[in-house]
Amino acid sequence: MTVAEITVEELKKLMDEDQEVFLIDVREQFEKDLVDIGGELIPLGELEVRLDEISSQKEKPVVVYCRSGARSAEACRTLMSTGFTDVKNLRGGILEWAHKIDPSLPTY
Repeated sequence: MTVAEITVEELKKLMDEDQEVFLIDVREQFEKDLVDIGGELIPLGELEVRLDEISSQKEKPVVVYCRSGARSAEACRTLMSTGFTDVKNLRGGILEWAHKIDPSLPTY
């Protein structure tokens, strides 16, 4: 299953324009404690059992991110297979965000 991607620049533009986008952070709590760009924390290992919590977002644009993009790509496939219609993976994840959007953020 092919996963669509969104660049950090494209996501930043959507956020700056207050466009509707549901952000899901599939990292672990300690990672979110280090760097937080505002997504709802649902660690990848908990995603399948927590799908009911986000089912109201199925028709909305969803962007999933992690540290570098691998876990979030897996999460995107899970979401798409359960009926989410507009899902994108943040290319390069938090590392790319820190590199191109906010260099003040720590990288780990």
